[in-house]
Amino acid sequence: MDADGQHSPADIPALLDKLSQGYDMAVGARDAQSQASVGRLFANSIYNKLASWMVNRRVDDLTSGFRAVAGRKFHEFMHLLPNGFSYPTTITMSFFRAGYPVAYVPITVHKREGKSHINILRDGVRFLLIIFKVGTLYSPLKLFLPFSLLHGVVGVCYLIYTLTTYGHFTNMSAVLLTTAVIIFLIGLVSEQITMLIYQTRDDK
Repeated sequence: MDADGQHSPADIPALLDKLSQGYDMAVGARDAQSQASVGRLFANSIYNKLASWMVNRRVDDLTSGFRAVAGRKFHEFMHLLPNGFSYPTTITMSFFRAGYPVAYVPITVHKREGKSHINILRDGVRFLLIIFKVGTLYSPLKLFLPFSLLHGVVGVCYLIYTLTTYGHFTNMSAVLLTTAVIIFLIGLVSEQITMLIYQTRDDK
């Protein structure tokens, strides 16, 4: 739990109860009224939706620091954790992608004591990078495929335009289409490597 007075110790038994039910991690999910500001509410909503898409699971509160975790499972991802306050983002996505059961417990937090050290712009970019980092580690095609499709669609549209306007195939069309194929193949190879990592861990 955080040390700024926002979290209530009275909510701890609810988290521990989830662990006793078989969950490997229980997270306190803040409601809209518990967000520090409208900007933070908007940013956290985007993070939650993006993380949910990356891990194919509903993420109710990606950045909540109020959580109880099974230590043995937590230690598996110690090498991924950043040297900062953004560990909740990494550990949440890691647990979901590893298939470990995660429960969310609705909580209401109190007003913060002191001033937050979070910078919306700097730390917002950091959170996004963490989401993409863990996403590419566990589900690479989720990231590579959209970029591949984007280049492919632009390449096809540009090809149609140049054929109808100039009557020939241009170098730019070739570059866009080739890039789309390369990005897709990189994502496919990364996905296969990820599957090997899962298989190795399961064999252990």
